Amino acid sequence: MNSDLLNGKVVLVTGASSGIGAAAARVFAREGAAVVLAARREERLAALVEELTAKGAEARYAVCDVTDPGDAARAVRTAVTAYGRLDGAFNNAGVGGDRTPLHLMSDDVYDTVMDVNVRGVWNCLRHEIAAMLPHGGGAIVNNSSVAGLVAIPAAAPYVAAKHAVIGLTRAAADEYARQGVRVNAVAPGTTRSEITEDWFRRNPGLERTVNAMTPQNRTAEPEEIAAAAAWLLSDRCPFLTGTVLPVDGGFVNQ
Repeated sequence: MNSDLLNGKVVLVTGASSGIGAAAARVFAREGAAVVLAARREERLAALVEELTAKGAEARYAVCDVTDPGDAARAVRTAVTAYGRLDGAFNNAGVGGDRTPLHLMSDDVYDTVMDVNVRGVWNCLRHEIAAMLPHGGGAIVNNSSVAGLVAIPAAAPYVAAKHAVIGLTRAAADEYARQGVRVNAVAPGTTRSEITEDWFRRNPGLERTVNAMTPQNRTAEPEEIAAAAAWLLSDRCPFLTGTVLPVDGGFVNQ
């Protein structure tokens, strides 16, 4: 481990078993953090912790379904028990749902997308903030999306959920600023992950079409989103709270 952006900090990452979450675990550990990884897939978490500790990092994991408040509490408690405090959290766990017109969308898809993407962040925020307050504060980053800033077609529940994540971010930032807790969000554009790779495989030409809508004309790598989150969690931006940082190759700037 050879950097110090997060040196000495204890950081929780949800949705850490793949994609942006797994990339964040690696980036945060490389930047000097002790990481606590939370997700539902224990085998992947265990393998990632083994990988990180083999490189000299401090890492633990907690099996966690963020829609369960008890699981969210246990993930935070894992960090506090192991390291004595919680300095930062990246609330990354989320699902995309179906790409279906609104009038054809099922109630089950709506419920799942809202439950994971909104209630999951809500559950985590409550327990993370409670753990940070006795130690003078901390920093939290919620993973929204460009869909939290603009509409995208055939994804109404996802758009609604990611707008709600931004609302929670701003509300929490305002409420806890004087108590030393900073709360920000990242809004990724199209980012390479298991979900996006599956979309691209099932829809030949989709990646080219999506990239053409982005000024940088490419798909982001998950490490690029993780790097932005690491900066927001660090002490390099102490006066930054309640903001939403697009990491989207210029998509929402058009």
